[in-house]
Amino acid sequence: MHLASSSDGKPRGQHRDPGRGFLRPLSSLGAGTSGEIADVLPDSNGRTDRLLALGVTPGAAITVLQTFPGVVFLCDQTELAVERGVADAILVRVGETRR
Repeated sequence: MHLASSSDGKPRGQHRDPGRGFLRPLSSLGAGTSGEIADVLPDSNGRTDRLLALGVTPGAAITVLQTFPGVVFLCDQTELAVERGVADAILVRVGETRR
């Protein structure tokens, strides 16, 4: 998948992680992609607290299992399914996992 660049040259849908490259929203990843959760962006609906309670925390290993109709992913040893809007708030450092 190719992400278009914004006016500042940073690919859209990616966030800069100082010293460690780009972070990508979970919603932009394809099935089979693995990485490490870098951040969970806050929202006004309380979803962030629920995700954190379910173990979706910075440093957790993540693998995308399915992307349609919802995003299904394995977070450490827990399989979770979320709406695309929720997956937008989960930032992943692709290709990195802790062991």
